[in-house]
Amino acid sequence: MKTNYFLRRRLSALAAGLVLAGTMSQAFAQAVPAPGVSPRIDAIKKSGVLRAGVLSNPPWLVENTTGTGDAWAGPAWLLANEYARLLGVKLEAVPVSHETKVPVLASNQVDVTISPLSVTPERLKVVDFVTYSATALCVFGRADNPKVANAKSIDDFNSPDITVAYFTGGGEENWVKKRFPNAKLRGVSTAGTAAPVEEILAKRADITPINRVPWSALNRKVKGLKALPDGNNCQGSTEMATPIGMAIDRNQPDYLNWLKAVSDTLKPKLDADERRIINTM
Repeated sequence: MKTNYFLRRRLSALAAGLVLAGTMSQAFAQAVPAPGVSPRIDAIKKSGVLRAGVLSNPPWLVENTTGTGDAWAGPAWLLANEYARLLGVKLEAVPVSHETKVPVLASNQVDVTISPLSVTPERLKVVDFVTYSATALCVFGRADNPKVANAKSIDDFNSPDITVAYFTGGGEENWVKKRFPNAKLRGVSTAGTAAPVEEILAKRADITPINRVPWSALNRKVKGLKALPDGNNCQGSTEMATPIGMAIDRNQPDYLNWLKAVSDTLKPKLDADERRIINTM
């Protein structure tokens, strides 16, 4: 009995120690670099303001136009607020455009662009990224189509008896051609929608690709569809995955490492907020 008692005490103490170690590790990761380590952080703290480039791009950064509450919302805004809190400064939203959201970093008009950016080889030449999400593709078709209903994975659609519709000139075109070399391909003109859903509903095609973000809204609006990869409403897809994040000017390693450490710690909250916004889009 005594042996069991002391064993339980030791196990309890060990568990408490692991929790404490994890907490201390998190706190250490979030610790702001000391003065003199990062010129950018020193400048931010001296000015008392963290300048963040903003441009709406749901679900990661959403502008609130109601006139009440915070002007911005979304995972990017949560993360930027955490940066400002840890630095002990105010967060200032600096409007940017699609053309200026990257150049403003090199010209020192902002400290970070939090308008969500996809990571591309071209951008990696001029900025560094703090990635916290990713975009990816799903494919969907009619749930009453046996070819779709019986499919277990996207690989099942790489078959001569499957017709894949896609928008010509769209970002998915090359992916479709590489992913389904054995299928019949049906290119259609862009119709101002997230995917050529009419091709599916009219049974002119069996499946078509769609970005995982607008898929949730389409699935709520149009009944009788099925998407793959299965599970989590296709939100866990890695098909044609592209990292999404915020950017800073290059050659600021200590600033970058601190931003990444805070982002990693906050990742569960960022994911939850992204899901919340997707479910309301």
